[in-house]
This record gives sequence, structure tokens and C-alpha cells, in this order.
Amino acid sequence: MSVETTQYVRPTDIDDRSTFWQRVAWRLETLAWDVVYWAPMKALGPDRASNFCGWLFRQLGPLLSQHKTVQRNLRLAFPDWSDEQIRETALESWENVGRTAGELPHLPKIEPYTGDRVEIVNPERLDEIRASDKGAVMISGHLANWEVMAAAICKSPLDCLVTYRALNNPHIDRRLNKVRHDYGIGVLAPKGLGTRELMRALSAGRAVALMNDQKFNEGLAAPFFGHPAMTAPGPSRLAMKYKVPILPVSTVRTGPARFRVTFHEPITPADTGDAEADLKATVAAITAFIEARVRENPGQWFWQHRRWPKTAWKDAGVT
Repeated sequence: MSVETTQYVRPTDIDDRSTFWQRVAWRLETLAWDVVYWAPMKALGPDRASNFCGWLFRQLGPLLSQHKTVQRNLRLAFPDWSDEQIRETALESWENVGRTAGELPHLPKIEPYTGDRVEIVNPERLDEIRASDKGAVMISGHLANWEVMAAAICKSPLDCLVTYRALNNPHIDRRLNKVRHDYGIGVLAPKGLGTRELMRALSAGRAVALMNDQKFNEGLAAPFFGHPAMTAPGPSRLAMKYKVPILPVSTVRTGPARFRVTFHEPITPADTGDAEADLKATVAAITAFIEARVRENPGQWFWQHRRWPKTAWKDAGVT
């Protein structure tokens, strides 16, 4: 197995902006993380921790301010749905977030290639990329438990670099990175060194993996559920620059701490000679893939994120 992990790198700008009281709050948050969350969930075991946190978030989610965002997003994406469908899917989304939190302390037990907790579909596509010696850009979204998807990539023989977004709290950020490294996921902060590391990896024939389903204000507008959504063009640019395929990956929750990870048919970046049009077409193709996976299991996507601008809600009459 040729997994290469990277040294933990944290963007300094986050900590440089912090105040004394912010640093105190971080310490208190970390204490709560260790005592109230991590230790009790660790003691429950993977199935019970997943079930408990899923139940808990299903109760607490509707009380949070983000619940309004969830409902608005769902109404925008599914304008023909009834209020009951919106309500139930919103609760399923909160439950999935909770289950993911409950499973985090148990990642070492959710092995992609041993045991019966993770089914891998089309793993031969990773072998094809490895045999090509060209690398690939792998893309996915925040579906089910995305940590399992990353492990399914990194624990294969394919040499792949996976990116991640740093948390504001540096102490929890380091704890999460240790969990990921112990789980076999090589991670790095996506700012600063991140882009250079991705380019170096592709230049060396390695694969890289990125999430491509979140709002990126400096990106390109791509249709998502029929509404323009600002989308990061980075994965498409990389694939076009290094002339490598885009391999879409999806994760589906099949039970408590149980999943199916699928490696889909590669997307070939558009190549008509018009660089700007090709970039837009490739970003749209990736976004269409994400939409299709969300439609298959809407309760397993992270609707808590403001994927569309507020004007989209207003234009669609969503309140």
C-alpha cells in the first residue's frame, strides 16, 4: 500500500486573527469535546454512538438557526414537495450529521477493505488510474459520512492526496487530523500550501481528491437543482491543466456505521479549444454529478450549508 501522509499544516491566518478571549473559548470548547463528546461516544461503540447521536441531532437540529437554511434549501431544490416531505428530509439530514459525529471516534473500526461495514463498488477504477501513471482528480461531496469515502481512496493501493478545511479551533483541528492520519487519510489545509501541494502531486503522477459541492463565492455559476450556484473551478482547472480524468466518488449510508462507497464512470474534461467554455462545461458536469447523487438520497446530504445565494431564495419565493 502506497499511502503517503503529509505533515500536519495549519493556516496561520486563523490563529493570527484570534483574541485572548477567543483562545480561552477554544480551550473550553476542547474540554467539552474531550469530556462531553469524545469519551462518552468512544465508550458506546460504533453502532450505539451512531444511533444515539443521530437521534440527538434529530431532536436538536430543528431548534438551531441553521434549520431555517435547511428548509429553505430543500424548498428551493424540490419546489413540488409537500411540507411533510420537506420536514422529514430536513430531520433525516440532521440525523445524518449526528450519525457522522457519533461515528467519528470509531473510524478505525469502519474499515473500507476489511470487515462488513463498508462495501466498495468499482474499486477497479482505482487500479486503472494507478496503472496509467498519470494520476486523476477525484471529486465528491458531503454525502453520508465523507470521512469513510476518503479512507476508501487512501487505503487502496492508489497514491492520493486528500484535502481538508481547517477548523477555527486549533486544538480540535489537531485532534481531527490525528484521527484522520490514524485512519490512513493524508490531509492538508487547502489554503496556501494546499494548491501547490496538489499541483506537485499531479505533476508526479499522483491522484488528488477534493470536495466540490460547497459554495465558493469567487467561483463559477453552475446550475444546481435548476438554480445558479457559485462553484469552485479548482478541480476542473487541475484536471484540464494536467490532462487527467475526473473520477467522481459517492458515499451512501446503508445502516449505523455502515456504508457503500462507489467509484463512478470518469468524467473527461471538456476540450473544444475554448478554455473558458471548457472550464464552465466541466464545472457543470461535476455539479450535475453531485446533484444526481443528492437526488438519490436527499436526506444524506449536508443541507445546512448555504449553497445558493440569498437572492435565489428570494427569486424563487422561498421564505
